[in-house]
Amino acid sequence: MRRENQSSVSEFLLLGLPIQPEHQGVFFALFLGMYLITVLGNLLILLLIRLDFRLHTLMYFFLSHLAFSDVSFSSVTVPKMLVNMQTQDQSIPYAGCIAQMYFFLLFVCLDNFLLAVMAYDRYVAICQPLHYTTIMRERLCVLLVAGSWFFSCVHALLHTLLLSRLSFCADNNIPHFFCEPAALLKLACSDISLNELVIFTEGGVFAFLALSAILGSYIHIGATILRVPSIKRIRKALSTCGSHLFVVFLYYGTVAMIYFFPSANNSKVKDTIASLMHTVVTPMLNPFIYSLRNRDMKLALGILYKKGIIFAK
Repeated sequence: MRRENQSSVSEFLLLGLPIQPEHQGVFFALFLGMYLITVLGNLLILLLIRLDFRLHTLMYFFLSHLAFSDVSFSSVTVPKMLVNMQTQDQSIPYAGCIAQMYFFLLFVCLDNFLLAVMAYDRYVAICQPLHYTTIMRERLCVLLVAGSWFFSCVHALLHTLLLSRLSFCADNNIPHFFCEPAALLKLACSDISLNELVIFTEGGVFAFLALSAILGSYIHIGATILRVPSIKRIRKALSTCGSHLFVVFLYYGTVAMIYFFPSANNSKVKDTIASLMHTVVTPMLNPFIYSLRNRDMKLALGILYKKGIIFAK
């Protein structure tokens, strides 16, 4: 493309959700309520894990990081979407858009790694229970979480730096409610072949490793249970892995809808709904999944509630 057909973009316009103006108020209240539930629910999980000594175990150590990641992940996109819906101002500065994309990639990747680490933890607990304390030492668990944070930061920084070197055309309309990386690449005037190569190699390797760890862990868990099948063992496995497995289906199901099953006829509605499921609904459901299906969490919540009544009196 010739240089005169390119322009320096100082801001982007987020076209947002395909909602009629008369329905903006209803959807604003709906998404605001969902965001508040996400924040309060995940912060409640962090509070329970911090206050109840019975939850000071490795499983809840991983869960606390997942809860923090979910709060952060939702906070990257939803507040800006709500502000745009309320003010009808669709603009976002170039620097703000790049920063939003960085943190979006960071917490997407972090969720990916944390789910893999939690799957491995469940595998050791069920398949090698006698060696659990020997294998899952505190130092190893800290290293696993620290490694998840480190590689997620590297992943996000790499893709952000590669995108920031691109020049953008006069068209700065992003057909999304946040600065989605794929949508930004479509607006670039310069060559994006390197970006696409890194996405398919580095991004693909990270996703493949995490998904392989999850699938491998649950295949071994299933094989261990079926070796000597019994109702008691199946119930114990479901109580131990059910919540995590449901979150994995939610997470990878929405990711697959967005990136692996593109919309027919370039329709944006399906992609928008899948993105909303991924960024708004899934982080909101996680606290309910882990608290309602978890006896220890419900017990800790009951104790905290009773203490609150006592202190109130």
